[in-house]
Amino acid sequence: MSAAPGPAAKPPFLLIDAGNSRIKWAIADTAGTRTHAGAADHDGLREVPPGARGLPEWADLPTPASAWISNVAGEAVAARLAALVEARWPGLPRTVIRACAQQCGVTNGYTTPDALGSDRWAGMIGAHAAFPGEPLLIATFGTATTLEALRADGRFVGGLIAPGWTLMMRSLGEHTAQLPVLDAPAVRSLTGAAAEDAGDAADAQPGPRFATDTKRAISAGCALAQAALIERAWADLQDEWKEPVRLVVSGGAAAEVTAALKVPHTRHDALVLAGLALIAAQS
Repeated sequence: MSAAPGPAAKPPFLLIDAGNSRIKWAIADTAGTRTHAGAADHDGLREVPPGARGLPEWADLPTPASAWISNVAGEAVAARLAALVEARWPGLPRTVIRACAQQCGVTNGYTTPDALGSDRWAGMIGAHAAFPGEPLLIATFGTATTLEALRADGRFVGGLIAPGWTLMMRSLGEHTAQLPVLDAPAVRSLTGAAAEDAGDAADAQPGPRFATDTKRAISAGCALAQAALIERAWADLQDEWKEPVRLVVSGGAAAEVTAALKVPHTRHDALVLAGLALIAAQS
């Protein structure tokens, strides 16, 4: 079970973002400054031996005052994380966040507010604080690709969910007779490394060219499909709102998809952790 800290939560905070592919964690202060950070995949989480005092990377961390967790990876991961936190810091108060109607300056436009994923909710809170007073389209490229439309005053008006880049590639291989099953590591091995982080991309970036082998054709086709979704949503949002909208991108496949984007965008890979820090500080 989760134990919620008292009304005056104090730093430092242990922040945990448990997604479908990876788990990110950080130690942060009230201002959201992260003094320690790391990540692990789910295989690494499962391989921690029974009785271990938390993740190996936690051995030298300062003792946090409370833990704040966003988990969209299911009950088994929730139980494993709870056990690891308890083993490292016995009795540490833990709060597993859920989306709500309003928090930290963001208003939830979902019909059922708590049905919104906690990662999307924390990410919007982080983005609204990072780019105050700006209308935003937030694109996160994980197992799923998610889009959030956020007005300058913090009103979340709605979003979109689509299969992620890796999920698209895997689906092709698993449901066709002659195409290979690809994932991100397999594609990145074709070129030797993932694309470099482009940061603010003010200039149009060249997209993937027509490929001359099947694996690159799948990778490029799926990346362009992702980019086309983002560009269409961004253009439609600007037309509807009659003002410039900042496109903020994050997630494990952001490098591959943004290489295909031809619109300006800003990279920010710690939106969920930043939002968790704000939720903790303002609790």
